[in-house]
Amino acid sequence: MGKLILVGAGPGDPELITLKAIKALKSADVVLYDALANVALLDYCKSDCIKVFVGKKSGIHAYQQIIINDMIVDYATQYSTVIRLKGGDPYVFGRGHEELEHATEAGLEVEVVPGISSALAVPATAQIPLTKRGINESFWVVTGTTTSRCFSEDMELAARSSATIIILMGMKNLPGILNVFRAFRSSEEPVAIIQNGTLQDQRQVFGNLNTIESVVSDEEIINPAIIVIGAVVNERSIDEKTWLANVHAEVQTTKVAF
Repeated sequence: MGKLILVGAGPGDPELITLKAIKALKSADVVLYDALANVALLDYCKSDCIKVFVGKKSGIHAYQQIIINDMIVDYATQYSTVIRLKGGDPYVFGRGHEELEHATEAGLEVEVVPGISSALAVPATAQIPLTKRGINESFWVVTGTTTSRCFSEDMELAARSSATIIILMGMKNLPGILNVFRAFRSSEEPVAIIQNGTLQDQRQVFGNLNTIESVVSDEEIINPAIIVIGAVVNERSIDEKTWLANVHAEVQTTKVAF
């Protein structure tokens, strides 16, 4: 029996991957990769590596999870090293542990290489601090779509808290999610939605619980996107101005140098 390595591909930008993940990819005989894993990462693989797309997006599943589990075991009976390349971190709403359990039961040796979760990295690219002294004391990461196609029952608990809330896979249920938060938080509660986070075509919109739905509609923001709800969203205005000022200064310096 071969070995399974669960590898976190990071949030999208191919440079946001660990050295250990690159080392694993170079050793792979087979790579089963997700829709949110950047295909540029496959360049690290050997020329004879077998690369199989098993991605899942909203409403589009190349393979059901049970089939992916069986594919892992089937390939491991034929090859030495099988990589399961998963977007973000395999253990953050990535069903990584389900695959590990199936592989372990089949007698495979299993290793996990953590990845940078989009829940952490994507807000940072929009200059949103998930925690800031004097503003908040915690953040929650909640799924916006469960296996029953609804959002998590924990959403109400999250809304009742004072925490920053990061919602993954929530765009399909955005109206319902916003209604839950309106019931427990001020209508002025800041909201950010970031599409294609960390990629070159990243887009981000800002508003509050009352306005964000119309902003999303006007700007045609779609999946994949991350929703951030909480007072820290407003802190990005300070960081954003500083960042823009630094960029402007760099441009001016470059012009002088030329």
